[in-house]
Amino acid sequence: MNLIFFIKSPTVNLDNYTIKDIPGSSGRLDVISRCILAAILSGGDFEMKVQMWVFLDNYGSFIFNPELLDYRNFPKTELILTDHLVNFLLKSNLGEKPNYNPLNSIKTSNLSILEAIKKFQKINYGIFILKEDGNDFFKLKSRIQEKCDILFIIGSQEDEFLNSKELVALKIPSISIGNQSYLASSVIRLLKLHILVL
Repeated sequence: MNLIFFIKSPTVNLDNYTIKDIPGSSGRLDVISRCILAAILSGGDFEMKVQMWVFLDNYGSFIFNPELLDYRNFPKTELILTDHLVNFLLKSNLGEKPNYNPLNSIKTSNLSILEAIKKFQKINYGIFILKEDGNDFFKLKSRIQEKCDILFIIGSQEDEFLNSKELVALKIPSISIGNQSYLASSVIRLLKLHILVL
């Protein structure tokens, strides 16, 4: 089973970035970093069957595929990952690659999030949108686990994408992991715990 997480952010902006105030100066890139770590790390290694696709309105689309990354050099804390990610994004925006950055093997994509969703629909991924008002994941868990490959779309409170006409038109089922509000990174860990048990 392959498991992919899509996360989109319209707010990430690095014009005034400072490591002293990552949340306030990056447009909450720290949230993205937490989600990346939650998705692709597992114990003392990478979770090889999990990918994180990051769609940043101001910088492009990026694929974190553990098969292309070096675990020994990969930043394993939110602070260090965010700082390397800022460096990578700023250089990528200029069409350059940093001299040394453990994230240099991240793949970039020309696909928008909608185009990427349609691509995975065509190859029969089970696709689900994570929303607080979605159907109960635990009641659907066995049906979800029957899928060979699964993709979860994670939104943000600042983004209207999850309720956009374009996404609604794709008729993707929405699920929730409970009445309690969770951080996106916690949702990712919970889903991995339940989905990857097989």
